[in-house]
Formats: sequence, C-alpha cells, structure tokens
Amino acid sequence: MGGFQLPLIALVLTVCSAVGNPETPAHEDGAPPSRIAVVGAGIGGSATAHFLRQHFGPEVQVDVFEKGEVGGRLATVTVNHNEYESGGSIIHSLNLHMQEFVKQLGLKYRRNVAGKTAVFNGEELILEETDWYLLDLFRLWWRYGISFIRLQMWVEEIMEKFMRIYKYQAHGYAFSSVEELLDSLGGSGFINMTRRPLSDSLLELGVSQRFIDEVIAPVMRVNYGQNVSIPAFVGAVSLAGAQNNLWAVEGGNKQVCSGLLKMANANLLKAQVTSISPLHSGELLQYQLNFTAASGVGSELYDIVVLATPLQASVGSGLQFQDFAPPFDELPGSYHGTVATIVHGYLNTSFFGFPDPRLFPFASVLTTETPSLFFNSVASVCPVNISAGFRRKQPQEAGVYKVFSPQSLDKSQLKTLFRSYYSAQVTEWQAYPQYGSSQGLPPVELHPNLYYLNGIEWAGSAMEMSSVAAKNIALLAYHRWNKQTDMVDQKDLMHRIKTEL
Repeated sequence: MGGFQLPLIALVLTVCSAVGNPETPAHEDGAPPSRIAVVGAGIGGSATAHFLRQHFGPEVQVDVFEKGEVGGRLATVTVNHNEYESGGSIIHSLNLHMQEFVKQLGLKYRRNVAGKTAVFNGEELILEETDWYLLDLFRLWWRYGISFIRLQMWVEEIMEKFMRIYKYQAHGYAFSSVEELLDSLGGSGFINMTRRPLSDSLLELGVSQRFIDEVIAPVMRVNYGQNVSIPAFVGAVSLAGAQNNLWAVEGGNKQVCSGLLKMANANLLKAQVTSISPLHSGELLQYQLNFTAASGVGSELYDIVVLATPLQASVGSGLQFQDFAPPFDELPGSYHGTVATIVHGYLNTSFFGFPDPRLFPFASVLTTETPSLFFNSVASVCPVNISAGFRRKQPQEAGVYKVFSPQSLDKSQLKTLFRSYYSAQVTEWQAYPQYGSSQGLPPVELHPNLYYLNGIEWAGSAMEMSSVAAKNIALLAYHRWNKQTDMVDQKDLMHRIKTEL
C-alpha cells in the first residue's frame, strides 16, 4: 500500500489546486443560466443534455458540439443491406437510466436470438455451453468447484449496492467527484476496488486461478481488450455485463443518443471545439468556446460547460485550455485501442477443432490469454433490425461475424479465421481507458461551472455508467448554480432518505 499512497496524495493535491473553488458564484442570485454547452454527443453527452434540460427548464439554451457522428462509440456498419452494431452493443436489464430512455423515446427492445458460447485456448475448446442448463452447472462445478457461485454472489452484492445510485439521484443528490459517488454506494470498499487488481480480489474471495484464467480472463478480453490486472470495480462492471439478462435497442443503440438530443430540444452543432477559456466580468464567470465547423471558425460564450469527451492526450481531443490560473495539468493515463472487424463470410470451424461446420454449435468464441492468439473473440452477430422470421446463420452458411482484436487483422489472419469472406469492415476504437495507466480517478469539477463527464470511465466503462455520470453532473451543475450545498456530497444518504420519507 505504501508504494501507492504518496503518488496518489500528490495527484489529489495537484487536482485540488487546479480545479479552483467550485462554489465561486458565477451569476446573480436567482438568475438561471442562459446558455449551456455540452461537448460530445455520445451516450454521455446526449444524456447530459437531456438531464440538464430536465433540471434547468425550457428557457435555457443547450448547445451540443459533436465533431463526428451522434452516438460516438455507439455506432453501426452496413453489411449486405443490413446494419450491425460495431460499438457498444449490450445493455443490462438493471440499467435503469437506459431503460427509461428507451421508454420515453418510444423505442423498442431488440428481439434476442439465442446462441451458445465456447472458450478457446489456442489449441482446443476448453469450455463449451450446451442446451442444458443443469449440465452446464455440473460441468462448471466439476472443473472449477464453487468458484462460479462465489463469483456470482460477489457480483450480485456489488450490483445491489450500486443500485442505490438511482434512489440517490431520484431524490436529487449529487457528488462532486467519482470517489464521493463510489463512497456513497459502497464506502471505502468500492474506492479500494478501483485501485486493486481484479485477480487479487477474486483470489481473496476463494475463486480458483483456473477459473480466473479460463472464464474471467476471456470475459475481460472481449469486454475491455485487457487482462485480469484491471481494477476490481471495472471487472465487476464487466462481469455484470456478461450475464444472460441483456438487451439492445431495435434499430441500433445509437438511436438513444439522437432521440435524447431531440427530446432535450438541444442545438446540435457539427463542429470541433478547439479551445476553452474563462472570461470574468466582475463576479460573472463565463466560458468562451472556440470551434471549427465546415462553414469556418466560430466562438460562443456559455455559463456552464460540460465536457463529455475523453481529454487524455492519447485520444487526441484537440481541445486546449487557455488562460486558466493555475494552468490545467494534462490528465494522466491513456486509452486502450481495440479493433472491431465486421466480416461477411464463412467461419473456419476447423480452426476450433470442427472440420465439419455443420457440427459447430457455437455463436461466439472467447479466448484465453494466449500469446499465439491474434484475436480476443469472434461472434456471429445479428442485424439491428430483426424480423419475426429471422434466424441466426449456421456455420456452413455465409454469416456476419464481429471479431475483436488488439490490432487490425491482416489477410493471413482473416484466412485463418474464415474459409472465405466477401467483405471485412474495420473500426478502430479508442474504446476504453488503459486501466493501470493512471493512479486515481479524474476530477468531475475542473473549474467553477466547468465539468468533466468521462472520469467515470476510469471506475467502469459502460453505457449506463456514462448515463449515471450524466445525471450526476446535471444535478451537480444545478445545485452549484443555485448554491444548494446541502444536496452535494452528503453522507449516510440511505438513512437521510428514509427520514425524508
């Protein structure tokens, strides 16, 4: 522990000196903000615009800047006249914000098409799902003992505590940092989970090393492209997303983003914000955003700004902070590159030990951490629009597959995985934080009325985590603006809420 404390304290002190006093007044008492800017129109930015509209009302102008496509890392590609998810593709049944978005927008749940999963170690399939649940349980017990039961209990306990956030937010409470938010849910235990490797936490629970290597590691590889050294809290978020009760949006998950922007009556500006600087006029503080659009360069003033895009240098946001005192330090850490390749072709089932493709029963194959393997997973995928008569293609038929890999696949690697193929579309993502590349969690408040959403990703990267952060920032911005300090960073909230009732 001693090796981590001094750098962490130094980082906290640096951040505290940089963010200034978040309670500095930025307006005349009682006057609402006139203009709010959100930079980024992924799920985090679009949800932020929605929640800001909810809390600040219809008169405030909300501008959303997006240099790319609305949806960000929620994206699709077209193959053979059908669209397929190339980015975030699954949502957990307990993701209450995402559920509410779908309900409010009148969207539909995509029909689930069942498929079995296997785990490949480079030589053979070491774990195979069957059509019989009891047989699968027996196989897990026979190979791993009660490790899977211990894991399930651990994940359920964490999820139960995490669900408190919805009650806190429903009562209007906000948190000024990711640490404060996590502490309110699970105390120091949750915060420590952001600093401790997943493998260490699971071994302490009594989960076997074999189970970690053959089950947990493949899930981390497909979800984050990383290994079991990622923080335990990140791993728990990932494992919750590996359960059966998952869903997606008919027509594509990115529809949630465009729908939220429309529902928020936000102005979408197709532009890249290049710099932000504070402007003081007496006690009034505003922010000048300079941006570049197809029509040229521009500049606008805002009372509140929310940055809903990664700021780490490795992502290349192109955003500069000018004239801040003290100057902003560059946020530590980097993002992990992941390649998603959507292939239309015939899977080479012989590579997995099935010379006859008609006998290959699996829709997805995960992989263990094996140096010779050049991919993390390969899975048969369904289009975002599923008709009533749709069926998943059999391996002997030409199907559409999503391959996750650390680097782009070359032709020889594609020919190893596929007997033949018609097309291969590559999407390279700076998809998730490179966990372990930064100690501590990024700040939420960068400066008075200047907020950063994506720090939540360093605790766990998922659509719902971004939605939770969006709600928190909207509440925090509202309470800071109206000087409602009793609604921020309150302790013992479960007891407080009970007494309110």
